[in-house]
Amino acid sequence: MTKPMLLAEFTRLPPATRSLVLDGLSGAIDLVAEHAPETHRFLRYQWFAAALAAYGGSARTILIEHDGDPVIALPMVGFGPRPARLAAVPGCYWPFRSFPARAGAGDAAFNALIDQLGQEVNALRIGPVSDGDPALQPLLAAARAKGWVTLDRFVADSLILDMATAAQGEGGWPRNSTLRKNRFHEKHLGEHGTLDWRFLQGADLTAGGFDILASVEEKSWIAARTDGRDAKFTTSGHGAFWRVAAEDPLLAAMMWAALLSVDGAPAAFSFDLNAGALKYAIANSYDPAFGKHSPGKLLYYRNLVRAVEDGIGMVDWGAGDSGYKRTIGAEEGPAIRDWLLVRPGLPAMLGRALRHVWERSGQRPMAPAIDESSPAPL
Repeated sequence: MTKPMLLAEFTRLPPATRSLVLDGLSGAIDLVAEHAPETHRFLRYQWFAAALAAYGGSARTILIEHDGDPVIALPMVGFGPRPARLAAVPGCYWPFRSFPARAGAGDAAFNALIDQLGQEVNALRIGPVSDGDPALQPLLAAARAKGWVTLDRFVADSLILDMATAAQGEGGWPRNSTLRKNRFHEKHLGEHGTLDWRFLQGADLTAGGFDILASVEEKSWIAARTDGRDAKFTTSGHGAFWRVAAEDPLLAAMMWAALLSVDGAPAAFSFDLNAGALKYAIANSYDPAFGKHSPGKLLYYRNLVRAVEDGIGMVDWGAGDSGYKRTIGAEEGPAIRDWLLVRPGLPAMLGRALRHVWERSGQRPMAPAIDESSPAPL
């Protein structure tokens, strides 16, 4: 009779890493996003589906599995002439265009990703995205180690408000002088009618809340001075993206709006995406009829006080008008860049030749770019 083997006598095979290329968006995107750093958990299936619905494109997904578990999901859409084999990560311009990677996904996973990427495209665009992005940085390191050319163009320096640091400053935060000014403006704003301050989240936004925000944008400077394409919630702007993204209840729960109404009429809003203890400030606008009383700033101070109560420790404002942000207490954060990863061979030769064209198509950098010759920070 054969003696049964003990469990300890079995030899465990080393963990296997494999890559899959799937047509369309993979449902495994959500499985990866759930285990991504908290700041990146909004990069869910519906986030990318919303980008396709709003901006077009046909997606493919590179999925990297480690020991059977999905650890990286890279959705991409083609652009430019088909023979050029160019692709980009889809998404909304802000907070950023990146992809989900499980926290702790190792070198083997990113090496497998870059190897598979080289079989699928000649170049991949990722961005705009902030320096230090936890998915981009290890991908850059893997690409450079395998001879890819990585090109960046500067977009802007971000502005970050660290609540704890601000609170430790002279006079605390908000300062008493600021609160006095706010009360003065609120008093005079109240002469226009009854003021109502409230917050909208999840179901509030999908049940007409986005339309309320759009109504403010339609009265704002963005409608009066531009063609309106940069508005976030109108039908002529990015409204389709946010409405489709909010079809995912988990994404909708991250969306947060502060709203000021005067005599029942929407007068100002701010819209954020809350990712754990980090708040991404997406958009704010106001009716210029009340502009002399700073309704937007008054609303945002209330919004930030509520954020502190809810456990938010950091606000990322991204790029844009720095005046009021610095007044509130924001300081310069990581640079935001647009990246092209170009595979070895003839594409890399062309990439090197066009490096300065790509760089000049961005803004003038206020901070040094990441040195391609040195290891990327993790």
